[in-house]
Amino acid sequence: NYNYYDSAALTKAVTPFMVQCMQQQLDFGLNREVVYVFGTGKNFAFVDALNAKHKWFKKVVPLEHPRYIMQYKARLKQDYITKYLEAFNTASL
Repeated sequence: NYNYYDSAALTKAVTPFMVQCMQQQLDFGLNREVVYVFGTGKNFAFVDALNAKHKWFKKVVPLEHPRYIMQYKARLKQDYITKYLEAFNTASL
Protein backbone atom coordinates (compact mmCIF):
# COMPACT_ATOMS: atom_id res chain seq x y z
CA ASN A 1 0.00 0.00 0.00
CA TYR A 2 1.51 3.32 -1.08
CA ASN A 3 -0.26 6.63 -0.79
CA TYR A 4 0.41 9.90 -2.58
CA TYR A 5 1.34 11.53 0.73
CA ASP A 6 4.00 8.91 1.55
CA SER A 7 6.52 10.75 -0.61
CA ALA A 8 7.05 14.50 -0.75
CA ALA A 9 8.17 14.21 -4.38
CA LEU A 10 5.06 12.26 -5.36
CA THR A 11 2.80 14.68 -3.49
CA LYS A 12 4.40 17.61 -5.28
CA ALA A 13 4.09 15.86 -8.64
CA VAL A 14 0.39 14.97 -8.32
CA THR A 15 -0.92 18.06 -6.53
CA PRO A 16 -1.52 20.16 -9.68
CA PHE A 17 -3.48 17.27 -11.22
CA MET A 18 -5.50 16.83 -8.03
CA VAL A 19 -6.34 20.54 -7.94
CA GLN A 20 -7.34 20.49 -11.61
CA CYS A 21 -9.59 17.45 -11.10
CA MET A 22 -11.23 18.98 -8.04
CA GLN A 23 -11.92 22.21 -9.92
CA GLN A 24 -13.43 20.30 -12.84
CA GLN A 25 -15.74 18.42 -10.49
CA LEU A 26 -16.75 21.61 -8.68
CA ASP A 27 -17.57 23.18 -12.03
CA PHE A 28 -20.45 20.66 -12.24
CA GLY A 29 -22.18 22.81 -9.64
CA LEU A 30 -21.67 20.63 -6.56
CA ASN A 31 -22.81 21.76 -3.14
CA ARG A 32 -19.81 23.34 -1.41
CA GLU A 33 -21.06 23.35 2.17
CA VAL A 34 -19.17 20.26 3.31
CA VAL A 35 -16.80 17.63 1.94
CA TYR A 36 -16.10 14.27 3.57
CA VAL A 37 -12.55 12.95 3.52
CA PHE A 38 -11.71 9.29 4.01
CA GLY A 39 -8.74 9.32 6.32
CA THR A 40 -8.27 11.23 9.55
CA GLY A 41 -4.51 11.67 9.38
CA LYS A 42 -2.29 12.69 6.50
CA ASN A 43 -4.99 12.55 3.83
CA PHE A 44 -7.25 14.82 5.88
CA ALA A 45 -4.40 17.23 6.62
CA PHE A 46 -3.54 17.44 2.92
CA VAL A 47 -7.12 17.98 1.75
CA ASP A 48 -7.79 20.45 4.55
CA ALA A 49 -4.70 22.47 3.57
CA LEU A 50 -5.73 22.47 -0.11
CA ASN A 51 -9.21 23.55 0.87
CA ALA A 52 -7.84 26.39 3.00
CA LYS A 53 -5.81 27.58 0.05
CA HIS A 54 -8.48 27.24 -2.64
CA LYS A 55 -11.61 27.84 -0.51
CA TRP A 56 -13.55 25.03 -2.17
CA PHE A 57 -15.73 23.99 0.78
CA LYS A 58 -16.97 25.65 3.95
CA LYS A 59 -16.19 22.57 6.03
CA VAL A 60 -13.95 19.51 5.69
CA VAL A 61 -15.06 16.49 7.75
CA PRO A 62 -12.59 13.63 8.25
CA LEU A 63 -13.94 10.09 8.53
CA GLU A 64 -12.00 6.92 9.16
CA HIS A 65 -11.23 5.10 5.93
CA PRO A 66 -13.44 2.04 5.40
CA ARG A 67 -10.38 -0.14 4.75
CA TYR A 68 -8.91 0.92 8.10
CA ILE A 69 -12.16 0.10 9.83
CA MET A 70 -12.47 -3.32 8.24
CA GLN A 71 -8.80 -4.18 8.72
CA TYR A 72 -8.25 -2.91 12.25
CA LYS A 73 -11.61 -2.08 13.83
CA ALA A 74 -14.07 -4.57 12.33
CA ARG A 75 -15.59 -5.37 15.72
CA LEU A 76 -16.54 -1.68 16.00
CA LYS A 77 -17.97 -1.47 12.49
CA GLN A 78 -21.47 -0.52 13.68
CA ASP A 79 -20.01 2.35 15.74
CA TYR A 80 -18.33 3.72 12.63
CA ILE A 81 -21.51 3.35 10.59
CA THR A 82 -23.30 5.37 13.26
CA LYS A 83 -20.52 7.96 13.18
CA TYR A 84 -20.79 8.26 9.39
CA LEU A 85 -24.56 8.65 9.53
CA GLU A 86 -24.33 11.29 12.25
CA ALA A 87 -21.75 13.22 10.23
CA PHE A 88 -23.95 13.11 7.14
CA ASN A 89 -27.09 14.12 9.06
CA THR A 90 -25.36 16.95 10.94
CA ALA A 91 -24.02 18.46 7.73
CA SER A 92 -27.46 18.57 6.17
CA LEU A 93 -28.94 20.66 9.02
